Amino acid sequence: MKLYTIDTGFFKLDGGAMFGVVPKTLWNKTNPADENNLCTWAMRCLLVEDEDRLILIDNGIGNKQDEKFFGHYYLHGDDTLDKSLARHGFHRDDITDMFLTHLHFDHCGGSIIREGEKLVPAFKNATYWSNEKHWNWAVYPNDREKASFLKENILPIQENGRLKFVEDQDGVQFSKNMRVRFAYGHTDAMMLPQLYYKNKTIVYMADLLPSVGHIPLPYVMAYDMFPLKTLMEKKAFLTEAVEKEYILYLEHDPVNECCTLQQTEKGIRLKDTFRLDEI
Repeated sequence: MKLYTIDTGFFKLDGGAMFGVVPKTLWNKTNPADENNLCTWAMRCLLVEDEDRLILIDNGIGNKQDEKFFGHYYLHGDDTLDKSLARHGFHRDDITDMFLTHLHFDHCGGSIIREGEKLVPAFKNATYWSNEKHWNWAVYPNDREKASFLKENILPIQENGRLKFVEDQDGVQFSKNMRVRFAYGHTDAMMLPQLYYKNKTIVYMADLLPSVGHIPLPYVMAYDMFPLKTLMEKKAFLTEAVEKEYILYLEHDPVNECCTLQQTEKGIRLKDTFRLDEI
């Protein structure tokens, strides 16, 4: 198996929303805000070459929305999905499996592109993977979360016959070296890929742990639908990650690609940070 970091650019979100009840005087030390209280976040995806499959995990915010939409999120940086794929010798048409951890716009916006008046799959040779529980949660959203589930990112996948569901069962095998974990606090039935690579376990954290700044247990996003559930899931996972020496792959950390954890007197904290290609 081979793994490749796929950077799709940066965007900005409100720091208070990203850290929930934690005071700015604390979170601003690790994720400094600008004059509008906005912090920069990555949209870092992962390309997995596993036997004869080329699996892309998440695909960023895309580029089909209008100027007003993008004006809220201050996209910046030189990286794009296509540039990152090309850097590793790939094209979007090479993707066999488009794995979507969840259907919030910053994770799946690149799934669909505009061709004239039509919305069509951006990865024309790929099967798109979600799970039935989360798909229904996104297609029939609650009033609080519906701004994150954009129908133009979601419905064309099914309309074009490209959608398949992962079985909603923790530990289900997706490919030879990839299993799927589930988390239910951020949004219902978010999927976390767990990869076996060079005799190590790497977990793609999606929005269970957006950045190293979110490692302390109370640092839970206000975006989470069920914050107490997130707290319990995070506590259990971080404990497991320390005991089993997992490597965490961070989707939203603007600086750090990967990290490990350690137990300290103050609880579980950061141990090391490094790039994927340093493993």
